[in-house]
Amino acid sequence: MQIKININLSSYNINRIIKFFVISDLMFLGGWGLIVPLFSVFLLQDVPNTTLFSVGVIIASYWIVRSVVQMPVAIYLDKREGEKDDFYTLILALMLAGLTAMLYLLVKSVSGALIVAVLQGIAFGLYVPSWSAIFSRHLDKNHYAFDWSLDNTTIGLASGVSAFIGGGMAKFLGFEAVFILVSILSFLSAFMLLMVPNLILPKPTLKVPFIKDHTPATIEE
Repeated sequence: MQIKININLSSYNINRIIKFFVISDLMFLGGWGLIVPLFSVFLLQDVPNTTLFSVGVIIASYWIVRSVVQMPVAIYLDKREGEKDDFYTLILALMLAGLTAMLYLLVKSVSGALIVAVLQGIAFGLYVPSWSAIFSRHLDKNHYAFDWSLDNTTIGLASGVSAFIGGGMAKFLGFEAVFILVSILSFLSAFMLLMVPNLILPKPTLKVPFIKDHTPATIEE
């Protein structure tokens, strides 16, 4: 018995919004991938009086805050018409994440690390629903699984490479260099989207005086 699998990627014409959002996700999550595997080491090595228990509390605080923030934000964004609120929530999330990375450089105590971790949780809690809302609306017809898998595969590969690079940077340049690069990539992700606002929020035309919510069909390929 023979099983033939024919994969023809040339038939997958990815729209511009998906491309930009995959790149944005790549820079943002790939950037944070530099520090995530090393975060516990950073806390124990660079933050005075840190114990294994306090590391657990700090990381748990991030995940709890992120999880608590995501759902109300998602409900709010779903109730609002159009994508302007999604877009600016996303930009706010990226900016706050970039600021958070820089604040970790100023942490000198366990309580300080806890506060910054809470801010990081808020940033990611804003990021996930706003990014997902826009990305989901602009998935290519009949290529939904491919678009999601493209983003997930890109982030997976980037995270693997980032973990390797982050470890090398931390060893030879110190954690300061790692956090600075994480911050830069977070801000670059936001600036990239701000440079093309009409891609997400196209201007009204004579034929369409008010755009309630647009789809890939209204976007120039």
